[in-house]
Amino acid sequence: MQKILPKNLISLANRLPTPLYAVGGSVRDFLANLPQPQTLDWDICAPMPAQEFAQLAQDAGFKVKSVYKNTGTVKLQDTDGVDYEFSSFRSDKYVRGEHTPSQIYFTNDISLDCRRRDFTCNAIYYDVKRNEYVDPLDGISAVKEKRLTTVAPADKVFGEDGLRLMRLARQTATLGFSPDTDCLLGAQKNSALICDISPERIYSELSAILLADQKYGVRKGHYEGLKILEKTGVLAHILPELALGKDMAQRPDYHKYDVLEHSFRAVLYAPPSVRLASLLHDVGKPYCTIRDGNAHNHPEEGARIAEEILTRLKAPKKTVNAVKTLVRLHMYDFNCQTGENKLRRFFVTHYSVLEDLLLLKQADFSACTDDLTKAPTVEKWQTLLEKMRLEKVPFTLKELAVSGTDLLTLGLPNHTLAQTLHELLLHVAVRPQDNEKQRLLRLAPKFCIRSL
Repeated sequence: MQKILPKNLISLANRLPTPLYAVGGSVRDFLANLPQPQTLDWDICAPMPAQEFAQLAQDAGFKVKSVYKNTGTVKLQDTDGVDYEFSSFRSDKYVRGEHTPSQIYFTNDISLDCRRRDFTCNAIYYDVKRNEYVDPLDGISAVKEKRLTTVAPADKVFGEDGLRLMRLARQTATLGFSPDTDCLLGAQKNSALICDISPERIYSELSAILLADQKYGVRKGHYEGLKILEKTGVLAHILPELALGKDMAQRPDYHKYDVLEHSFRAVLYAPPSVRLASLLHDVGKPYCTIRDGNAHNHPEEGARIAEEILTRLKAPKKTVNAVKTLVRLHMYDFNCQTGENKLRRFFVTHYSVLEDLLLLKQADFSACTDDLTKAPTVEKWQTLLEKMRLEKVPFTLKELAVSGTDLLTLGLPNHTLAQTLHELLLHVAVRPQDNEKQRLLRLAPKFCIRSL
C-alpha cells in the first residue's frame, strides 16, 4: 500500500498525534489487485475531531475546501492536486430506509466506526504511519473470496439506508464480487426501501451499473448488476414497467429468452453509448401484450413509457429525448423489406441518431439468441450508407448546396424555409446528382408549395 500512497498523505500521517487510516475503495481495490485509476480520490479517517484535523492538514500545506462539523467530514486537496475526504470515527443512527443518518455519535473506537459502513470489504483500514492493516470484520478474507458480506446483520444494514440496495448491485457489477446468501436475503426483505431514495440518486447508481464493466474491466459486470437488481426485487420498484417482462414468453422462432432477460442481454451486448436505450428498448412489450394480447405497437408505446420512466428518474432532458427516439425507431425495417429510396430518406431524417440506432439494432439482434454475427438489417443499412457516401449524398443541411439565405433571394416566405430545405435534403438523398446550387434553386419553389 505504501507504494501507491501519495507522499503528502504519508507526511501528514507522520505529523498527527493519532493514527491516520486510508479506508474504503482504495484499500479494497489494492488488496483485490484491481487496476488503480490515474486519478484516485482517497477516503481517510482518524479518531480526531474534524476541526482539529483540518487545522493540522492546513498547517501541513493542504488546501482545506470544506469542513462539516455535524458529520465530522473534511474535504481537502494536497499540493499535487490529489483530493481527499476525511471522516472522524463515528457511529450513525438511521431512520429506517433514509440515506442520511438521523444521529451521529463521534467515537475513538474503530470497531464502532467500521460497523457504520456497508460491506466488510469496504471496512478494511490501512494505518498509514505504521504501514499495517487493521481489519476488525475480516474484510480481507471477503476481498480474497470476492464476496460481499454486510458489516452487521443484512436486515439492519439495508434497513438503515435504502441506497445500499443500489450500491449492492453496483459493487457486484464493478468489482465482480458476489453477495453471500444473507446479504441477498437482507436486500430482498428491504427492497421496498429503495422508494425512499431520491430519483436522482437512483438514476446515478443505475447509470453506474450500466457502465460497470468499464471501471475495472469486469466482463459482463453491467449484466450481473442488473441481475442483482432483479434478484433482490429492487428492479420491480425502480422500473416496474420493465420488470413486468419477467416470464413473459416471446416467439420461440425469434427469441430464446423472456422479455426481461432479452432486455438484460441487449445491455450485455450493447456498447456503453446505447445501454440505457437497450435496457428500455422493449419496455413497451409488457404493456402492449397485457393490453392488446400482442406486442405489435411496442415501439411507439415503449417510447412513451421510456420517456415517463426517465422523466420520473430526473434523467437529463437530452438523454430522455435520445432514448425515446431510439426506442421508437428500433424496429424500423426489422424484416429488411423497406425500399431503398424510403431508407435513404429515413437515413437523412434520422441521421443524428443513426449510428446509435445501428448499435441498438445489433444489440437487439444478438440478445435474441446470443448470435454475435452481424444483424441482417445492420448489414443492409451499412451497405446502403456506404453507397450513399460514395455518391456524396448530403446527410445534413450543412452539406446541402443551398441555404436559407439562398432561398430568401427567391422570395420564398420565411415560415417555409426550414421545411423547404428539409424537402430538398430528402430529394437529394435519392438524387444526389441534384445537390448543386442552381438545380436546387430551380427546384425550391416546387418544394415550397408542397410545404405550405
